[in-house]
Amino acid sequence: MTSLLRRVPGPSGPSWRCLGAILRGTHIRTSHLIQREGARMLAGVGIPLAAYSRAHRRWQHTEAAGRAEVDLRRLEEGDDGIVEVMMCQHKARNALGHVFVSQMRELVSTLSDDSSVRVVVFRSLVPRVFCAGADLKERALMNNSESDLFVHGLRSLMTQIASLPMPTIAAVDGVALGGGLELALACDLRTAAYSAQMGLIETTRGLLPGAGGSQRLPRTVGIALAKELIFTGKRVGGQAALEMGLVNRAVEQNQTGDAAYREALSLAREILPQAPVAVRMAKEALNKGIEVDITSGMAIERMCYAQVIPTRDRQEGMAAFIEKRPPRYTGE
Repeated sequence: MTSLLRRVPGPSGPSWRCLGAILRGTHIRTSHLIQREGARMLAGVGIPLAAYSRAHRRWQHTEAAGRAEVDLRRLEEGDDGIVEVMMCQHKARNALGHVFVSQMRELVSTLSDDSSVRVVVFRSLVPRVFCAGADLKERALMNNSESDLFVHGLRSLMTQIASLPMPTIAAVDGVALGGGLELALACDLRTAAYSAQMGLIETTRGLLPGAGGSQRLPRTVGIALAKELIFTGKRVGGQAALEMGLVNRAVEQNQTGDAAYREALSLAREILPQAPVAVRMAKEALNKGIEVDITSGMAIERMCYAQVIPTRDRQEGMAAFIEKRPPRYTGE
């Protein structure tokens, strides 16, 4: 699906849309995507595809061919290096169904090996919704084993997003519940509109967070607060999310309903001028160091620091400082 990557003007330029129409009539049809990506997803977590076949056949009969539920766009001009992952499943409110998850996995895989990408912004094109969480209509077609296998693959997707080497930002302009909040938590940074609603509501459905939320939420807001939010299934708005550290920035919603996206873009633009290799190594040092004791963390920092010493960007940074000019980083 690398054909989904396209270069268009920035937010002030022409409007854009999902690429469902472009995909129609090509070899990338949804049924084929299910087969290929379903096999890859399950193989990636050590699960045989045969166990998935019955629910998989149901999805094949119910999903329309050629529909893009997730799309990418690369910004240009002064924003070159920022890539947006756009969720555009209007009918199901970006619910985490099989096709959505498969397409997201494909696009995230494409980004992971792209050294030209400096910041990724995850946003929704569905008004007042970031991601509504589980696709309950699909889940209703699964038996217990199939449901467990699917959530296992969903957990793997969130880990894939969290493992992207460049900074990621979730722009929460609307509802982010259950798996929707887990997707946002898999990103490094989060912005939200005050009107947004966020929560891990799984206990209200007889479940618990299963796509990383039980692990990432306490690492974000602390164990006591995470327990309160998960035990009660409480939903919080953008202001409360900011106060508890769930999001980095919160803003009043605007008339176009994309205030959190605009704030995420502003944050991405603050990251963009910095040395790309240094930023990536800083992310690795932070992510790996937080999981170990301080002594081991220092060793991780040393290894990451060693990666930036021989770069041209480090030399450029020193030269720019001495010459009293802005640095011109190339990512080398």
